[in-house]
Amino acid sequence: MVKRKASQLDTASDTTGLRRSTRRKPAAPDQTTEASKDELTEKGATQPPQPEKTSKKLPHSKAFQDSKKSMKAESAAQPSTASKSETNETTSSSGRSYWLLKAEPESRFENGVDVKFSIDDLASRTEPEPWDGIRNYVARNNLRAMKKGDIAFFYHSNCKEPGIVGTMEIVQEHSPDCKCAPSLLHEFAPYHMPVSAHDPKAPYYDASSKPDNPKWSVVHVKFRSKFSKQIGLKELREMGQPGQPLENMQMLKQSRLSVSRVSASEFEYLMDVVKQRGGET
Repeated sequence: MVKRKASQLDTASDTTGLRRSTRRKPAAPDQTTEASKDELTEKGATQPPQPEKTSKKLPHSKAFQDSKKSMKAESAAQPSTASKSETNETTSSSGRSYWLLKAEPESRFENGVDVKFSIDDLASRTEPEPWDGIRNYVARNNLRAMKKGDIAFFYHSNCKEPGIVGTMEIVQEHSPDCKCAPSLLHEFAPYHMPVSAHDPKAPYYDASSKPDNPKWSVVHVKFRSKFSKQIGLKELREMGQPGQPLENMQMLKQSRLSVSRVSASEFEYLMDVVKQRGGET
């Protein structure tokens, strides 16, 4: 079944529940403040640079070679703390990443096709389900970053009671959302290929995507759990206030994005909330 791009008209209860997001302009890089510039100017004026007193090492001397070896050893011994911090924030100790994917549980027709798809629809599937219909580049890139074994929240969007309702597992990494050129078919043989990008009758047909150079991607997912009680959008927004556990959650920062990242700490916090409300089924 084709999954759905959310309506461009927001509902009263979920004005941000679309499965597609608008493209965001990148934030401007940090700039040196005027105060910092003045301070540097003042220091430069009052304290002229002093010549460094070092012994000159000739390029072929033993002292020069020993100095180079020492610098290389120090550089190799110091790990990149920034990259480690970033990895720990977005993945668990097992290396698994977490995501949130939106779908519409109530009927809505796109190009004459009902794009309704709920957590119960996913639970009824006997084979991995292609998560298709993504037509936003940020969301597509998030799909392409997913790895087999990653876990995603299933979010009901564009409905009377939007919110997180369960979880699913990524069982196949990204493949083209199209009718592939024959040369590409062998790469994606395990599951059937959706054709929503290249089928004029499909809800998300895109004439600009070509079989030999497909623009869009899908991942295949399988049902993992349904929550006894969903975590509603209103609650998520409260949890995302400054100083709260979800203040940096991508779904709340980019509310129109249909495929978003969830950090390991955000996932653990939300699963604790689920356990307090009766757990999973």
